[in-house]
Amino acid sequence: MNTFRIVAAGDAALVVEFADGIDPVINAAAIALAQAIQAAALSGVRDVVPTYRSVAVYFDPLRTDFEGLMARVERDAAIACSGDRFQSRSETRSASGEASLVRVPVCYAGEFAPDLADVASFGGVTEAEAVRLHASRIYRVFMLGFVAGFAYMGTVDERIAAPRLPTPRVRVPAGSVGIAGMQTGIYPATTPGGWRIVGRTPLKPFDLAREQPFLFKPGDAVQFYAIEAGEYARFENAR
Repeated sequence: MNTFRIVAAGDAALVVEFADGIDPVINAAAIALAQAIQAAALSGVRDVVPTYRSVAVYFDPLRTDFEGLMARVERDAAIACSGDRFQSRSETRSASGEASLVRVPVCYAGEFAPDLADVASFGGVTEAEAVRLHASRIYRVFMLGFVAGFAYMGTVDERIAAPRLPTPRVRVPAGSVGIAGMQTGIYPATTPGGWRIVGRTPLKPFDLAREQPFLFKPGDAVQFYAIEAGEYARFENAR
């Protein structure tokens, strides 16, 4: 991947678009660019938001040297495309020893997993095998969106990559772990949603009471592991 384009989004934002698709290499370039712009701490830049394949740079047009910003974005986007300088956030953190894999306990049973049987049927496997397939992978956090703290992670084993529900639920409990095609994620709050729910975690992906409210950041590596209902209750009571 060695191409990108920069488009204006009104008079106070730029969007850098890389190649199409949900792909770790493309996503790593987007995250690398976002990190570089954030680290530069350019005057007037308000926020930098990476997605699967693009980066939005929000700025105050009255406080920003627009030509300087464009030059910096173009330079760092070219470096990110080359892959020579930047790594994904998870790779960088592992190399520096600051953090390791984010492990997430999940109870894949009973009322916590209303769609597990359907997901298993989709893959032609047992429910126990569906759980094993979901928990055996290390997922990449591609981006955050939908609601605060919702991490879009991939990629799900194709055998259990069941599509979204034809009709979304009006209420999905906080902590619900879902599958939607090649992606998996955790609902940080009780909201409507159409992902296939295969379990629930007692962890909070977003919690304003924490010093760092967000449990996940783009580029993080995540692995789920199965717990029983009793252990789930102990996690809940310990919070």
